[in-house]
Amino acid sequence: MILLLIDTSGPVAGVALMEDGRVRYEAMCVNSFTHSQSMLPMVEEAYLHTGVSVDDTDYFACVTGPGSFTGVRIGVSTVKGLAQVKDKPCVAVDALEGMANGVRYFDGIICPIQDARAGQVYGAAFMGNTMERLLPDEPLILEEYLEKAAAFGNKMIFLGDGMPVHREKIANILGEKAVFAPAQLAYLRPAAAAELAWQRQKEAVSYLELQPLYLRAPSAERQKNLKERKDG
Repeated sequence: MILLLIDTSGPVAGVALMEDGRVRYEAMCVNSFTHSQSMLPMVEEAYLHTGVSVDDTDYFACVTGPGSFTGVRIGVSTVKGLAQVKDKPCVAVDALEGMANGVRYFDGIICPIQDARAGQVYGAAFMGNTMERLLPDEPLILEEYLEKAAAFGNKMIFLGDGMPVHREKIANILGEKAVFAPAQLAYLRPAAAAELAWQRQKEAVSYLELQPLYLRAPSAERQKNLKERKDG
């Protein structure tokens, strides 16, 4: 059984290929290219270096968000296209949960956060080791998020692209309660997301049912709605 996962939801583009529960290939890149330029060559490399082909793939998986609106669309569209052509099922992976899975054995509360700008984060919270979800994916003011997450325990690890942006404020508010993931663990690892997708093959859907996960409307849409309310 072969599963291919792609992730374009954040600043790191990633690909992972799993076969019979084993990680056969994992690659990540941060470069000057857009994810739309990087992704298909990365997929080709995954097949080249594992000796399998797109025709051998049983499931296509995708990190569907939350994350960059453009990035999420690129990933979902790519997986939809591959799955449609090959008539294969798709598996969706939540970006924050995939991120947390990369540090799942932390003995405390796992706090993946993405920078949502204007002092906000897209955040969730999970119990280390068990990966029990403690908070849903939400866009929140940082202080509100920290208050909610801190209610579950005294030791909290932060990761994600929101971590370096808000690190100083988090440290000032939480003090010794806050732990910050090192660089090599602070982003969404494709293999960690692929492992979740592997566990959830029974939740696979058709390419028509695979949808992005947005926690709020794109900025342009929000501005349009605001203008319409003012004009009305």
